Amino acid sequence: MPRQYGSDVLASVHETALGMTEAGVMSKRTMKTFDEMCLTPVEDMAPERIREIRLRENASQAVFARYLNVTKGLVSQWERGEKRPRGASLKLLTLVAKNGLGAVV
Repeated sequence: MPRQYGSDVLASVHETALGMTEAGVMSKRTMKTFDEMCLTPVEDMAPERIREIRLRENASQAVFARYLNVTKGLVSQWERGEKRPRGASLKLLTLVAKNGLGAVV
């Protein structure tokens, strides 16, 4: 999955820092700081927020699930609060919340 940055400037800075880290010019610790500053932050999402995002995108649970590469049942469980999105699913939801479903195509 391609990285999603807060802005074009942050994307340039991050890619430069990544190159410097790979070349051994910058420490991994400094690179971690750049990651935190430049990449889209991920926060836990309430069930109501997940449903709100899906409805804003005019998507059924089945279509929304397809975009996120999960099952319709899992989207339903998220929206009812039975389960919480984690890992890659939470990252994708964060990107959809910020940029719409087109961000994960």
